[in-house]
Amino acid sequence: MQRLLNFIGPMLALIIVVALFAAAEWISGTDGNFASVSSARLVGVQSVKLGIAALGMTLIIISGGIDLSAGTAAAMCGCVAAVVLDGGHSIYLAIAAAVLAGAACGLFNGVLIAGLRLVPFIITLGSMTIFVGIGKMLCDRGGTITPPRQSIPDWLREMVTQYPEPRWIPYLYPLPNFGWGVWLTLALAVVVAVGLHKTVFGRHLFAIGSSEATARLCGVRVQSTKILVYVIAGALFGLAGCVDIARLEKGDATAGAGLELKIIAAVVIGGGSLLGGRGSILGTLCGVLIMGVIGLGCTSLQLETQVENILVGVIIIGAVYVDRLRSTRTSQGAS
Repeated sequence: MQRLLNFIGPMLALIIVVALFAAAEWISGTDGNFASVSSARLVGVQSVKLGIAALGMTLIIISGGIDLSAGTAAAMCGCVAAVVLDGGHSIYLAIAAAVLAGAACGLFNGVLIAGLRLVPFIITLGSMTIFVGIGKMLCDRGGTITPPRQSIPDWLREMVTQYPEPRWIPYLYPLPNFGWGVWLTLALAVVVAVGLHKTVFGRHLFAIGSSEATARLCGVRVQSTKILVYVIAGALFGLAGCVDIARLEKGDATAGAGLELKIIAAVVIGGGSLLGGRGSILGTLCGVLIMGVIGLGCTSLQLETQVENILVGVIIIGAVYVDRLRSTRTSQGAS
């Protein structure tokens, strides 16, 4: 029953947010075309980068950790891909290099956190600036590097195109025709969800996040599991960084500024607990979509960016408060 409520909560929150913005648009009389298939496509493609990265952050938060370097690591990996393309290599090698670079970033964080047994907040706060510096070293003056346009194939641009051609998954007609980046995100979400709920590794993550001491007494290899989860999450951050190549056609070392807060916010809004031991992939996807809907809704209503920031902040505080109440109720029930 509790697991069902964890699934229903984020989905209900998403429906409420969509309904509120649709009603606000109708009342204000603005012609923003918010409640439309076109808007659904736009939210979908704009959420690809955040969605892929949030999958990795979900694993980390379930295990009781956090990664403040996620945004800058993704930007650095985008720069790595751009450098490989600028060197005349194929896009496949560039994507592989970005994913490996992300895994290396995760390995760096994981070894320090598990080996030195320091607070993940401190380690990743330091690595956040390290990855920015490495990204700028890889780029030209100004912190960006732009590979030759012909080195970026059209199929990669279709990843985040609002109206892709040809149609992807034509058998879903007349449902919205999303760019294939949306389908990639959903496929990765299924893989991560299966790994969380159907494997020993996933059970160990929940055990470590719930009580690391208890997990260690039960024979869980806590240190190696922590390192592995940061490596997997880092690889997902690296893949998310490749979205910059598809959308911006360049690598930008500063593109990850503030992205880590949106990634963490999406997981928390989706029901993930910063105390560890709780989280779901479906909830995270709902959190990602809520962030996208808020951004599109504020644009449709012609609201300032500051209003969007305030709304997201209020929702995050509310989600954390609800999680605290739920944790308190659980602990009181156990006692």
